[in-house]
Amino acid sequence: MTTARALVCATVTGRDMAELRARRDAVRGADLVEVRLDSVGAPDVAGALEGRSLPVVVTCRHRSEGGWFAGPEERRRALLEEAFYRGAEYVDLEWACGFDALVRSRRGRNVVLSFHDFNGCPDDLEARVDAMAALDPEILKVAVTVRRLAECARLAAVAARHPGRRLVLIGMGEAGTVTRVLPGRFGSCWTYAGDGVAPGQIDLDRLLTELRFSRIGPRTALYGIAGRPVAHSLSPAMHNAAFDELGVDAAYIPLAAADVDDLIEGTTAFDIAGVSVTAPFKVDVMARLASIDGEARLAGAVNTLVRRAGGWHGCNTDIDGFLAGCAGIQLRGRRVAVLGAGGAARAVAVAARRAHASVTCYGRDRARATALAETPGVRADVRPVPPGSWDVLVNATPVGTHPAIDQTAFPESRYDGEVAYDLVYNPPETRFLRDAAAGGCRTIGGLGMLVEQARLQIELWTGLRPEAETMRQAAERALARQAERA
Repeated sequence: MTTARALVCATVTGRDMAELRARRDAVRGADLVEVRLDSVGAPDVAGALEGRSLPVVVTCRHRSEGGWFAGPEERRRALLEEAFYRGAEYVDLEWACGFDALVRSRRGRNVVLSFHDFNGCPDDLEARVDAMAALDPEILKVAVTVRRLAECARLAAVAARHPGRRLVLIGMGEAGTVTRVLPGRFGSCWTYAGDGVAPGQIDLDRLLTELRFSRIGPRTALYGIAGRPVAHSLSPAMHNAAFDELGVDAAYIPLAAADVDDLIEGTTAFDIAGVSVTAPFKVDVMARLASIDGEARLAGAVNTLVRRAGGWHGCNTDIDGFLAGCAGIQLRGRRVAVLGAGGAARAVAVAARRAHASVTCYGRDRARATALAETPGVRADVRPVPPGSWDVLVNATPVGTHPAIDQTAFPESRYDGEVAYDLVYNPPETRFLRDAAAGGCRTIGGLGMLVEQARLQIELWTGLRPEAETMRQAAERALARQAERA
């Protein structure tokens, strides 16, 4: 597996050639541009190449390989051959479409020989790559669908079979994000970025700014957020901004694990140094850890993994994060009602008890509520929440998170307490908070807790604590970018 710094290829599409060229010329920060001729109604090779300022990959994708070209195959092939004639730096030819003779006639020069599987990762992948390598293309590209984080290790193994060959190896789908952000560690000479042209493809601006792609080197320590889903998490933006501020050579990336086993296997395979754990793994991961600190054990949930010599050590920074968000709120002697029965609810319950509040957690499942009641000093019940039973109401469920912004975690809609606190931070003002404010409650959003628990995570990993404002501003910028793309 190589750790050389890889390039970025920005994929652009257009409804017509004018739009395609405009988007090609607007690319900033990439090393080369893939122009998708199959996206336009009347593709023009000369127009796609003329006046370019960056090297290009000319692609005119067949529908069977995820493309949009609707004309006859003879026309498509003629366009690709013309791209070679007109001096394109690279031309993408699909291996499954029978371009062997053309590849050989060019002795592989300027050829990106590609294979795509949008249904999975074939059992005979290695044999297929061997067959492609026998044609000796300049670039050999493989893009397969992966559904487990650990499955990406198979792509690294493919690279190990072909040392010295220029490869692009991509795991499509959310679980394959690591292959797009860390191409060099999977044996790839470049990665593709763009507006979701392929499943799991990352926007160029996000790759370069939030994920700090250009700063990831062979010795960069890796951290990440493990959960499902994690694509819209603000944590990468916050943590990477903090690493920049602290001058730490580290990167923080999304780790879309399928389950707890996949979380452990994937983070081990990719030598991840520390992990933020989010839903739905905060409780179940505890059984796989070498050690757990006292507060996490009391809460019955873990949100932070620290790698130690004997294995993963579990911590919970949500407890202190929640209390930081309560600054100015008197919890002592108050009745706190917590919506939810998962890992976040457990942490909130422990935090409120530490602050000498009386706590009742409300779940929709009696079995989970009963289990949560085992937390010392915490009562548990099933919904609905009785009127007049709370002073502080906390939403510790994901209900109301983008994109389901019209949903509320409290359909009871009887806001007869004093304070409503929503752990959801995207959007900053949820329907839960709007309804609570209309009912006369003081409201608290989840961004403050998110920032504080993240600061504590970085301190556990590095011994350094970044400024809260640095992380808050990074989170707000990421939220703004998500709103623009919505």
